Amino acid sequence: MLRGDLEGADLDAYVEEKVVTTTFEKMLNLARSNSIFPLTFGLACCAIEAPISVVTARYDLARFGAEALRASPRQADLIILSGRVSIKMAPVVRRLYDQMLEPKWAISMGACSSSGGMFANYAVVQGADKFMPIDLHIPGCPPRPEAVMYGFTKLQRKIQGNPDQGWRGRYNAAGTEEWARGGPASTPSPEAAAAYEAAREISLA
Repeated sequence: MLRGDLEGADLDAYVEEKVVTTTFEKMLNLARSNSIFPLTFGLACCAIEAPISVVTARYDLARFGAEALRASPRQADLIILSGRVSIKMAPVVRRLYDQMLEPKWAISMGACSSSGGMFANYAVVQGADKFMPIDLHIPGCPPRPEAVMYGFTKLQRKIQGNPDQGWRGRYNAAGTEEWARGGPASTPSPEAAAAYEAAREISLA
């Protein structure tokens, strides 16, 4: 039977099999998820053990389109925080994140970056999400390379499924300069504002 002779349910089944309907935004997110440019910002031991291992031939992060590690925030759309974040380093990390172009994402890798880990003291931020938005947490001390790879695939699915909010929706219009001055009337979250004020008081003391 020729394709022009199909009718009814047969024609519907043929169209569903051969034709893909989508939107430009979904195609753009698909391309973004498979061409991630990570900015590795090593703060402690996890920076050596996990990110370096996943780019080797055994795990081959290049399969997921994220093999081009960048050293400049202007050329990256993903920042990977690994290791504990000290109070004095938090504003620097936040500024690097703000210098990245939208759309951008952040991964908190390891127990120290996600929750402070064993360093529960006055000098360490108890989780990177206290001062910047984190899209994905990868637990472990250090995380196994398989966990890092799984985190990348989860982030890819998140990028494909979520539309871009833009920086105004992400931060409630709070940019780097407003944050450095103490934040506007509407800060990203009360917890983030409190963490920043605590860091500011300690650094000025």
